[in-house]
Amino acid sequence: MTILQQRLEQIIPRIKSDGFFEGRQLGNELNFHIFDYDPKDEMLVRDYIEFIKRKLNKAHEPYHIIEINLYQAIIDILNEKGFLEKNFEFEEKKGSEFVFDKTRKALRLTLNNDLLVNYIKEKVGPNHIVFITGVGQAYPIIRSHSILNNLHHVLDQNPLVMFFPGRYDGQSLSLFNLIKDDNYYRAFRLVD
Repeated sequence: MTILQQRLEQIIPRIKSDGFFEGRQLGNELNFHIFDYDPKDEMLVRDYIEFIKRKLNKAHEPYHIIEINLYQAIIDILNEKGFLEKNFEFEEKKGSEFVFDKTRKALRLTLNNDLLVNYIKEKVGPNHIVFITGVGQAYPIIRSHSILNNLHHVLDQNPLVMFFPGRYDGQSLSLFNLIKDDNYYRAFRLVD
């Protein structure tokens, strides 16, 4: 059994442990967790997330796992606002960097009316454990530390697990094990 498989198999017992939903063992910190993994294992992790959702959501637990794929959320928002087709045209004419910048502005990222944060807020109920996926797919439009920082005031009652293709050492995030993100100290590693 690989180290990743051993770590994946610890997720369900961790989520089902006493006090996980309430964040009691965290000393009044936010109940935010990161499960980091080698990016080459993306498909294995995606499959395991589906397994976790099927197993726990059918088990009549007092909570429900809700997955928010950041990339899909961005597509949904752009589509709803009528910007998706325009982005394709812009990319053809002006390139990817121009589209990334326009997309960030259209989503109002890090502003008070951040559309991505509002999208997540609308999907999350009081008994939800939030799984954030699609972090690598959403790069470079959104950075992982930005979304975590912006969700603090929205998900203060819900546990959150971000599945992160890269390394998290408890202080900094390194997407794809290559791209250093800003420091982020407020999340806990879900499984060491």
